[in-house]
Amino acid sequence: MMKNTIFALLLAAACVPLAADPLEDLAGAERAARLAAGETIVEVQLKEPRPVLIPRHQGLRRLVDGVMEELGPGLFVESLYRYEKPAGASESRWTGDERLRLYNEVLALSSLAGITYYSASRKTMRTFYEYSRVIEGPGAKQALPDPVFSEIPGELRIYARQKDLTFGDNIYQYDYFAGADSLIFVQQNLTAMNAGIIPAVGKNRLRSVVAVIDAGDSLLIYAVSMARAVSLPGLGERIGNSFTNRAEAILKWFAGRADRAFGNHG
Repeated sequence: MMKNTIFALLLAAACVPLAADPLEDLAGAERAARLAAGETIVEVQLKEPRPVLIPRHQGLRRLVDGVMEELGPGLFVESLYRYEKPAGASESRWTGDERLRLYNEVLALSSLAGITYYSASRKTMRTFYEYSRVIEGPGAKQALPDPVFSEIPGELRIYARQKDLTFGDNIYQYDYFAGADSLIFVQQNLTAMNAGIIPAVGKNRLRSVVAVIDAGDSLLIYAVSMARAVSLPGLGERIGNSFTNRAEAILKWFAGRADRAFGNHG
């Protein structure tokens, strides 16, 4: 398994304290225009995947490339989303307080319980996580409060037990990395994920990376889920569709947490 310290060093090297890059520099002019118009850009790959939507951010690219080399995924689902900072937020770059509040908001894994996504197979909205709890370690059962920090650590690892109504009750590892211009977290499954009685994703064969990059008046959110899924006819496409809709649910969840961090409570 790739070490946390390697991830942190790569991010630290890329996240020097400069002014935030404008959206076009991170995503390109064409994608920036689509994002500014409110579009969420999605790319799904099932054969020999490679990053297509990844922002121009050296630390993030190295992290994703490292995970791909380790995992060898056959399923790759990317999403790109722009969150516009509300009135009153810093437009040049997030402040230290904004960054800290946002960090604590994305640590609030218990708030994932009850979020919904559109189920393509059922053609209706469905609960994503029935429950989501931080736990002390991979074998622990007792739920812990969501962690809260007064200063952002360079790297952090926590564990969670989450009951997913599609893939069951599983244990996940979350690694968080903080740079001057970005917050990135990586989810890894520590238990096998099954779709009913069908094995879907084996133990340690899923990685989901979410990167939040400051772009001045907005945040650029890049999410990618990659997996070595069980090779059954039609299963890869089914899992790909599921991951796409579930990524949209996570992006909506993030937008709500960001609203709280930037003081926009509706």
